[in-house]
This record gives sequence, C-alpha cells and structure tokens, in this order.
Amino acid sequence: MLKSLSIKNYALIDTLEVSFSEGFTTITGETGAGKSILLGGLSLVLGKRADLSSLMDKETKCIIEAEFFINGYHLSDFFGKNDLDYADTTIIRREILPSGKSRAFVNDTPVTLDVLSALGGRLVDIHSQHQTLRLTENDFQLRVIDALADNAGYLETYSKKLSTFKTAKKELEALQELQQTADKEHDYHSFLLQELEAAPLNPGIQKTLEEEQGQLSNAESIIESLSQGSQLLKNEQLGLVEQLAELKRIFNNLANYGDAYKTLHQRLESVLIELQDVSSEIEGLEELVDMNPNRLEEVNGQLQTLYNLQKKHQVASIEELMAIKDGLAQKVEEVANIDSKIAAKNSEVKELEANLEREADTIREHRNSVIPKLKSFLLQNLAELGMPSASFKIDIKPSEHFKPNGKDELTFLFSANRGSDFGELKKVASGGELSRIMLTIKSVLATYEQLPTMIFDEIDTGVSGEISNKMGDIMQQMGETMQVFSITHLPQVASKGSSQFKVYKRESDGKTHTQIKQLTEDERVVELAEMLGGKSISDSALAHAKQLLKV
Repeated sequence: MLKSLSIKNYALIDTLEVSFSEGFTTITGETGAGKSILLGGLSLVLGKRADLSSLMDKETKCIIEAEFFINGYHLSDFFGKNDLDYADTTIIRREILPSGKSRAFVNDTPVTLDVLSALGGRLVDIHSQHQTLRLTENDFQLRVIDALADNAGYLETYSKKLSTFKTAKKELEALQELQQTADKEHDYHSFLLQELEAAPLNPGIQKTLEEEQGQLSNAESIIESLSQGSQLLKNEQLGLVEQLAELKRIFNNLANYGDAYKTLHQRLESVLIELQDVSSEIEGLEELVDMNPNRLEEVNGQLQTLYNLQKKHQVASIEELMAIKDGLAQKVEEVANIDSKIAAKNSEVKELEANLEREADTIREHRNSVIPKLKSFLLQNLAELGMPSASFKIDIKPSEHFKPNGKDELTFLFSANRGSDFGELKKVASGGELSRIMLTIKSVLATYEQLPTMIFDEIDTGVSGEISNKMGDIMQQMGETMQVFSITHLPQVASKGSSQFKVYKRESDGKTHTQIKQLTEDERVVELAEMLGGKSISDSALAHAKQLLKV
C-alpha cells in the first residue's frame, strides 16, 4: 500500500507531503484544482516518462518520493532479479534535473526506467479511460475468468510445460533443418575428413619431418663435415685427442708439485674426457646419416601434404588441423545419427504436447465452470449500476495453437439493451458503460486476487444519484481487502471513503500552488455540502452532507 507521497517542484506543486492509510480513500476538489497534477506526480515515481515541462522552477530539480508497504506482494524475487535490497517498507525516488535528465532509485539503489515501470505496475494500478480499454482485450477477460476459476496454480504448471515444449520443438526444428542440408554437406565433410585422417597429424610431426628433410637433403655435406671433424680429433699424430692426451701426461708429472699443478692436471683430464665423448658421438652420427633418396621423397611428400592442408583450411599449425578434423568428425557423426535423433526428439515433443494439452483442457474446464457465476455477478451488479437490461454471451472454445495463458479462444460479447444484437465490448459499449463494467470486474479481481493499490480516476464520470451511490459502495467494499483511492466529483462517492482528501489551489508570492490536505469530519461535511449545492451552502445541503456521512 502507498503510505506516503512527497512532491517537490512539480508543475504547480512547490512542496507537498501527504500520508495515506489503508482502506478506501476519496480525493475531491474543484475542476482545475490540480487532482490530475497529483496523479501525474505519482505516475512519475511509478515509471512514467518525464520532460522539463514537469518542473515548476526550471533551475531546480524535481524530487518525487513515495513510500510503500509491500509485505504480501510477493516481490522478493523481483528485487533479487534486479539486484535490489528488499524491505517491507520500500522507498521509491524519482529526480528530474534542470538538464532534462531523469534518475530513479529504489531503496537508494539506482534503477532504469524499465525496472521502475515494472515495479510500479505491481504496486499501483491507476485506472483511467485508457486502462478501461483493456477490458476489451481477451487476455484481460481471461484473467478475470481465471481469477474466479482459481487457475493460478494450473496456469503456472502450464507455463512451465509450455516453455519445455517450445524448447524441445525448437531442437526438433533445428535437427530437421540440419537434415535438409545434411545431404549436400555430408559428402563434402566426409571427403575433407578422409583427407585429414590420411595425413600424418600428430603433435610435433611437422617439426620432426622438417628436421629429417634437412638432414636427408644435405646428407653428403653432413657426412663430409663429420668425417673431417673425426679426422681432426683422432689423427694418430696430429689429432686433438692425441695431443691433449700428451699434454695431460706432461702435467701428470707436475701434479705432485703443488695444488695449482694438480688442479690444472684435473681440468685437462676433464677436457680430455669431454673431447673423447664428442669424438665418439661424431662416429655414431656418421653411422646414422643415411643418403636415402627414397626416404627423402617420402618425407617431402608428407610435408607437402601438410602444407597443402594448412593452406586449404587457412591455418598455420598441425594442432589447428587436428581441431578441424575433430569438428568434421563430429559433423559427420551427427549426420550419420540424425535420423535416430529426429525420431527420439519427435517422440519427446509429442509426449510433451500431450501433457500440455491435458493441462490446457483442465484450465478450459475450470474456465467454463465459472462462466455462469461471472455472468450472474456482472448482471446483478450492472443492474444496480443502472444497466438492468445488460447481458453477456461468453463462450470458450479450444484454439488451434498454444498461447501463453492456455489454448482457448474466448468470445466475450455484450448487449446493453433487450433485443439489441450482441457485439464486442469495444464496438457496442459506450464509455460510461465500459467504466461501470470495468468497476464491476475490478471488484471481482479484488476478491480473488492480491491486487496492488488501486486508483480510480473519475470512473464515476457521467453517472449520478443512486448509481453513483452504488459505485461508491463497490469501491468501499474493495477497500475492505485492499487500498483503494477514488478521485471523484460526486458527493455520494466521496462520502464512502474512510478518509477524504481535498486538492485545492492557493496563491502566494504572485504564484499559484496546488496543495492537498486530509479533511476533518467537520471539513468533510462542508466539502460535501459544497459539492451538493455550490459555494453558497444551504441548510438542506449541510443536512444532506451529514446524512451521507452518517454523522
């Protein structure tokens, strides 16, 4: 419920602060006093777009703040989804800067206008002429029927199953689409895969082959260099090994003459061992080097295959080719098994569809069961609202397609007078008739749903007397289970509120300002008397006002 509203620098409002209570509250005031301004300010804090024309003082920012008690509105998931701090008492603030920019906050956390609008729609339902047109939409009409039918749980189950069904159907369509293109691509993918499978694709293979190619291509030169090196090392008289061995023998005799000579002898011994090892390795390499033109041709062929594949697939490494091969293998396998996959998915879709159909049938049965109750309720209340000849023709039939709220086609026809043809509400009902029908339907929803705060903006326009009295009764009854506001020009409706506020204008500093105040019991009597008879209040008007207030 709306606990308080604070408005600064908006339209004709300089500063305004007002607190509200639960139940049914009426708001009155002369035409042009600013009731629409008050409603406009509240609309801004609920997510309506704003512009600079909203500012009273163009050099100062406009601030609108509303405090709500939201326990029981089941909004914790909404707050969590939008990274907002949940609190039973929630404060929404909207700021409009002189630059034209707008900022919004929920419990001091900045939010986008879309989030603010979504939250506002779950906190306050402002009923205007535009909102009355929703009455003519099938989705809204079904919502009313579902409220009476207590279909909320069935609709939630249906919605989950519909989502699962749609997902499975999309997967089936994707498989079928893949099958259509599979025949064209399968042969090509298989050919590419065979090419890659025939190639020597192993990590490091390209580097190994390139090294082997270099050795085979230069075998004669390698052998010649190794042979020369071996000769330099092992020549009996001039070889490095023999000369180093002689040098070691010379210093062997000196090793006994001090540590310096001993260390030098040890170093020569280490060098000799290393040189002998190098000589042995050169001999081993000489034996391994093979002048093999056949192997060279084979290596060249393998490398050329790898180079061609890299160029063809526009990659630069063996690892990338291996990844492409794995991807092609997966595609070829998918196509090979696609028929069985389609059959399995098709069976799954049919089973899900059958389950969904059963849920839709249950929802339809419940809807049909409460249509007589809804018609009776509407006719009874509309008769009391001055429409004794109103009648409805409401039919529900299975639809060909699953919809978000079931699988039904709804026919909701109306006739205001006996003997008149039935027609769609938007075509045959007048604005006043639509307002009365909407009020009656809202009273149904208030009984069966947890509705947000509801504000009726002059829903009683065009009616008077006993009809206005009955409309006031309906809103008063709604106020027993929820917070209801009625902006009204009718004293019969205004008197029904458990509290009454008056919107008025005052002038100061050469400017006109809109204000609102809660009326005391005596002030309500005067206000109602003025609504009944004008500024010149008669004794009969005062008596009538007291009678309306039962004081």
